Amino acid sequence: MSYSLENRLVIGVSTRTLFQLNKENRIFEEEGVEAYFAYQKEHEDEILKPGPGFALIRSLLRLNELFENGNRVEVILMSKNSPDISLRIFHSIESYGLHITRAVFTSGAPLTPYLTAFGTDLYLSACEADVQAAIDAGIAAGIICGNDGMEYEAKEEEAPRIRIAFDGDAVLFSDEAERIFVEQGLEAFESSEKEKAALPLHAGPFARFLKILSDLQREFDGAGTPIRTALVTARSAPAHERVIRTLRAWNVRIDEAFFLGGITKREVLSAFGAQIFFDDQPGHTKQAAEVVPAARVPLRTCGNESNIYRLERKMNEVS
Repeated sequence: MSYSLENRLVIGVSTRTLFQLNKENRIFEEEGVEAYFAYQKEHEDEILKPGPGFALIRSLLRLNELFENGNRVEVILMSKNSPDISLRIFHSIESYGLHITRAVFTSGAPLTPYLTAFGTDLYLSACEADVQAAIDAGIAAGIICGNDGMEYEAKEEEAPRIRIAFDGDAVLFSDEAERIFVEQGLEAFESSEKEKAALPLHAGPFARFLKILSDLQREFDGAGTPIRTALVTARSAPAHERVIRTLRAWNVRIDEAFFLGGITKREVLSAFGAQIFFDDQPGHTKQAAEVVPAARVPLRTCGNESNIYRLERKMNEVS
């Protein structure tokens, strides 16, 4: 009997998302692919340390323990490495008890066709080109921002605990309002958002992913859900109203919202305990990565109206 990925949250992760591979990546960039392959083979039995996405992925996988009707979360390793050097990664996965059994190794070939083939709902990678290609294909994706000086937690909690934070414009929502701010300034932005308060924003690249999380939350009893989401945005009143009405129109749940009006997001994200924060601004993700894992969402290069509506149709297909 074949294994179906339907009705599952499918997450694609790169090796540098899951584990710390800073040294190995420097060898690849400075000494070339042959030196990189040789180093990986020589250290096949050396277990890798957790990377910036490790805690989130482990918690998401542990959600499967709570569902009576089978697994609802599937994590697939997506790598442009050669299959010949995959053993160290799988040894590390096994050592930490992560239930990741499926993987893609393309030896440098593009990953986007396989992300689409698996129906990937979220893709995390340290490679900007791969993430950009995924975003352009309509897949929620983020460039994981590592902090070389940070030791990521390997200790497992007693129960799954998932904390995901999102920026608003150009992440959950389209960049339609942000463009007005950039081109015309704050006053024009606030005036426009007040005028359009009752008009829902178009879906951004992470709207469908939030919808899936919201649907998963509904399968738990009220406050008993292990999933908690937060909106952490530079918006403030009066620009907040359109956001609330948009989320209502989408029928999605957001547990906490922070309308910061330009206050730094770093401390709020730390207090929330985010396992990952998605933002489109490099400055915000750089600051956030000092205290929590963060991922930058690149702009859609094909961000025209037809692509926006296609994202909304995909979001509406989620049951």
